[in-house]
Parts: sequence; structure tokens; C-alpha cells
Amino acid sequence: MRAIHTLPLLFALTACEPAKDAETSKAVTTTPPGAESAQPPVADIKSSVVRINSTQQSWNPAQPWEKNTPSQRRALAAIIAPQRVITTAELVADATFLELESPDGTHFAQARVIAVDYEANLALLGPVSEREGNVLFANTTPLGLAPAPKIGQTLEILQIEDNGVSLLTPGNLQSVDVASNFLDGHNFLTFLVKASMQSAASSFSLPVLQNGKLAGVLISYNSKDQICDVASTDIVTRFIKGCSNGDYKSFPSLGVSTARTEDSSFRQWLKLSDTQGGLYINSVRTGGAAEASGVKKGDVLLAVDGQEIDRRGYYQNPNYGSLHWGHLVRGEKSTGDVVTLSLLRDGQPLEIKATLAREEESSKLIPAYSFGKAPNFLVKGGLVFQELSRPLLESFGENWQSRAPLDFLDALKNPEKYEGKVDRIIFLSGSIPTPATVGYESLRNLIVQKVNGKDVKNMKSLIDAFQGNLEERHSIKFQQDDFTIYLDEAASSAVDSQLLKRGITRLSRSE
Repeated sequence: MRAIHTLPLLFALTACEPAKDAETSKAVTTTPPGAESAQPPVADIKSSVVRINSTQQSWNPAQPWEKNTPSQRRALAAIIAPQRVITTAELVADATFLELESPDGTHFAQARVIAVDYEANLALLGPVSEREGNVLFANTTPLGLAPAPKIGQTLEILQIEDNGVSLLTPGNLQSVDVASNFLDGHNFLTFLVKASMQSAASSFSLPVLQNGKLAGVLISYNSKDQICDVASTDIVTRFIKGCSNGDYKSFPSLGVSTARTEDSSFRQWLKLSDTQGGLYINSVRTGGAAEASGVKKGDVLLAVDGQEIDRRGYYQNPNYGSLHWGHLVRGEKSTGDVVTLSLLRDGQPLEIKATLAREEESSKLIPAYSFGKAPNFLVKGGLVFQELSRPLLESFGENWQSRAPLDFLDALKNPEKYEGKVDRIIFLSGSIPTPATVGYESLRNLIVQKVNGKDVKNMKSLIDAFQGNLEERHSIKFQQDDFTIYLDEAASSAVDSQLLKRGITRLSRSE
């Protein structure tokens, strides 16, 4: 009996945004007033910030032909160059409308995204209209960038009340971590700042200052522990520098996954001495920088540009102390930079020079995100086919790593199994009850292997396989157990016509 895992989809359920943790909110609503920590800033600080109003509308993972209900967010952002402001990528993801507003609410300008990095969670915005921009940014003063702070130093979080009163809340830079703050698996240098935020206008993100200069962008605030996650000065500086020539390249990647080498038996097998650290390279991404330079699965990474990596994957940063080694690549280097990798291969030391490259999300078997892009899908006779993505996996719930179908999780973890065979994982996500799908109502989450005898490599090939069939019925073969079902062409085409008349705006997309 095949176990059936249920992906919430179709007309049965209404998709909604996942609930935020009760204690941690992206929007800074702050704790009740009472702490004496907030201080009014210098009078002209408001000339260096604007508000951002964002309307966002994502695609419904359960019904990919339509969008979810729109939502609104509001943020305070720093002006970092003439008519240029910096904010989080999360604020502009799937945005249908962006607007810049003066702190006093008297001037507005429709905004456009100049550059965005969803992985680093940063975005650069400017006005759409030069005329509106000239009015909004008249008499404004861009903020300079602060030098990288030391742990223990004081940073200040800027807020502006709806009535125009500005507040600077001092906070202690308690620690620094390399962590993901928007997209899981994409880790960047993040400040953890201890601050007692005051009651002020709700804001999705805020500028963080040091001595009147921009030191970071607030990402979230935990009201219980009074801890702010802040995009670090280092990452903000590199992002702004990358935007300076108008051709943003994004942060690079080495293209490997690693494992710790703490186990003594494992270390002995790898021929590592007690004085050596190192990380075991358990996979090398096809087409990535590591593969192009000759790095192999089974190598041990000992150092990057002479910075030794311990057996847990940490190195000693001169400014912040112990940091995860990923910062050596993603935080300190740019696309096109060359790094020297010190390796151990079969017990022998080896040095390799690698030219860092950008890993395009569109090239991955299972994309982690696709903001601003409509999902590909096909509805045929009531059967709904989709391309597997990280957001679809996450729709299985909070514990999706254990609740999602094992075949899907295996493809996510071991994409090399599909290398050269498919571009995307195409699966049957469910069915709309129709005369053409009688008996197939319970089928869902099955990976499609062939349609009408033709291999399915992506959504376009699936659509072509259906359209090119001249027989009276279609055959659909699934990967699981070589399971095959059949769909009557006349019945399914009749159903397709009815679905278009009853509310489904389109039956396919393959872009």
C-alpha cells in the first residue's frame, strides 16, 4: 500500500501565510514603553531616512494559477546615496507596489527595485519618477557607512513615531554569528544586538547606526529576550559596493557541502593529525566554482586563503573572533575573486585556486525561491502537475523536513541522482474531482517520469508530451513503483473547457 502524504492544495483549503513566532516578529512593534534607553537623535537625522510602503502578493502554492491575498508592510530605510535607499529583500519580495514616503508624510514617490539579493536579505531602492524623486529627496543627506564595530560596542536603532518624533535606542553588540535570516541555508554575518526597544510606529525594518553612520539594517526583534538581528556592517557595505556600478553580481559561492571531522575514527580514516582541523567535503555542486577548480568529493578543506578551519568549521576572524568558515567566501569575497583552498586528499596536502562564481537559483533542480516569478504548472482533465520547489516543500508545514514525501526530500538532498536526466522535478500534486479523474482522487505527490512514452524533464516537456499525443488516451508513468495511470483525451479536454469557464484563469504555464 503506497503511503499518501498530503500537500494542502486545490479547492479544499485556503492558503495563508505561516504564523510568526509569538516572541519574534519581523515588524518592530516593540515592548511597552517604560525603559529609559531611547534618546532623541540629532535634529537632522530625519533628513537621512524615508519610509517605505510595500504591497506584496505571493503566488498560491496550492493553486498555482492564482495569487494569495495581498498584504502590506511598512519600514524605515536609510538614504545611502542620492535618491537611493537600502532595506531588506524580504520587504520587496513579491511586491506589486512600492512607495517611498518622507518621514513627515507630506511627500511620496513610487519606488522601484534597483538591486536585490534575497539570499543576503538586502535591497536597494530608488524612485520611479525623477520628478517625484527630486521633490521627495530635496534637502536630504545620505548616511555614510560606519566602520565594522567591535563586540561590546554600542549601536543605535533609529525609529520615528507617526507624529514625527524620532528615537535612537542604544543597544549593545552582544555577539556576531553567520546565520540565515530570510532564506534557510543562506548564511551571512549577522549582529545580535541587545536593546530595549521603545513603543513607536510599527516598522518591518529599521536603520542601525553608530556615531551617526549606517552600521546595519534591523531584520527582526525578539521582544522577550530584547535581541535584535541586524544585517552586519560588513555585508551591507559589500552589497552597496556591488551596486555601485549598476551591474550587481550578488554574493559568490564555492559550491560544496561539508561535514565536521570531530569523530576520532573518521579523522583517522581521513588521515588527519591531531593538530589539524578541517571539514570533509561530502558533495561538490556540478558547475560550481569548486568543481571547476578540481575539488573532489572526499577532500578535506583545511584552510581558505591561509585562514585555518577547525574540525567544527570555524576560523578566527580578527575583528569578531570565532566565525563559521562560510564568511570567508560569502562575506569577504566577490564573484570572480580567486581564493586559495588548502586541502587534504588521500592524506596528501594539496593547494587549489578557485575562481568564485554565483550559483543561479534557476539552474538548481529544486529552486529555493522564485520571487516575482509565477510558478509553472499544468492542469489536465483535473490532474494538477507542478515543479517541485523549496516553497512547495515548506507548505507541508513547520516540520516539512520529516513530513514531506521521502522521494522529494531525497531529491533535495541528492540532486546529483537526477543530473543529466531532468531539469526540474515534475510531480502530480493532486486532482480536482472531475469526470476525467474518477478513481484518481487520492493520488498526489507522485514524481512524473514519462507521459505518452516521452521523458519528462521540465514543465514544457510535460505540456508538449500531452499536446503531441494523437491517441485516444494519455499514459502517465510515475517514478514510484513504475506506477502508470491513463487519462481519456476526449473527457479531459471537455473538463479543461469547463474549468476555464468556472474560474481557473489558465490551465498551464511554462516560463
